[in-house]
Amino acid sequence: MPILPAAVGDSPRHAAFQDSAAVGLGFVPLGIAFGALVTQSGLDWWWASLSSALVFGGSFEFLLIGLVTTVAPLATIAVAAFLVNLRHVFYALSFPLHRVTSRLGRTYSTFALCDEAYALTAGEQARSWSGRRILWLQFFLHLYWTAGATVGALLGALVPDGVTGLDFALTALFAVLAIDAVRDRRGDLPTPLLALLSALAARLLLPGQMLPAAFTLFLAGLLTRRAATTRKPSHA
Repeated sequence: MPILPAAVGDSPRHAAFQDSAAVGLGFVPLGIAFGALVTQSGLDWWWASLSSALVFGGSFEFLLIGLVTTVAPLATIAVAAFLVNLRHVFYALSFPLHRVTSRLGRTYSTFALCDEAYALTAGEQARSWSGRRILWLQFFLHLYWTAGATVGALLGALVPDGVTGLDFALTALFAVLAIDAVRDRRGDLPTPLLALLSALAARLLLPGQMLPAAFTLFLAGLLTRRAATTRKPSHA
């Protein structure tokens, strides 16, 4: 496998598989729903495999189906991709990319950064994970999504149109990961509190632009807190 370091042992791979297994239970059915939606929208089955492998954008891929079927301009697709994936800019502030040593590994890790990978690596126990373990974790998540989308596309005709609830798997998965992250970092509660305050302030000040305003306030709060904490050792 060219993306991952050749010397990756069984231990990081096995540990990453265990770390990703629970998320995979949500990824696979969600990918199946995406693949079924692709074929039911009139696109070829391979479009689901290609999109999940090369885009790996989760919620944006669902949006992309409508944009492609309506032959939306490339500029519209680019703007939609930017707005939907803007949150990844904030992930980069604390995602442990520095542990990945190879240039090729960092390139793949940047590409495969998703909400679930960030949530799993943000916990207290993940602070000791090696770069190889992080790469394997992201690879397994990528594999779950691609495999689920391919299966869903191939078997899309067998999925009844009246089936509901599969699209909620992503929301439920985010909720579980958020709860686990808060429980795991009870000593760092100001972070979720800061996110809540940013959302409330944006709702009151700029209700029409709540999402970008909340992101901006949250980023400003994180940078301020980081600057304050890095100054403390110098005065000790």
